[in-house]
Amino acid sequence: MDLENQKRVKDASDKYGAENLVVLLGAAEAEAAGLAAETVTLGDPTFAGPLAGVALGLAVYHVVEPEVKELFDATVYDEQIGMMEMVLDVDEIAEEMNDIREEANN
Repeated sequence: MDLENQKRVKDASDKYGAENLVVLLGAAEAEAAGLAAETVTLGDPTFAGPLAGVALGLAVYHVVEPEVKELFDATVYDEQIGMMEMVLDVDEIAEEMNDIREEANN
């Protein structure tokens, strides 16, 4: 997650409260999604941005996770995400996201 987006997320968390935010990711690779998820929950692991050492504890999901996918109108989801979903490793992404959420809850 770039430094500008880290600042935006931190500002939103400060303004609205972490309990009122959900971060929805769309990274194409599990590792990239995991890094972004870790950044908004536990803090920037590279210690380079505004979230370095700042554990916001935000709820974070990836758009292809089943519990998120079911929230969308199926037609809209298929039009906007369906093609990408066919080439992504959805299981790997979901596993990475679950691992980050479990780590954040411990």
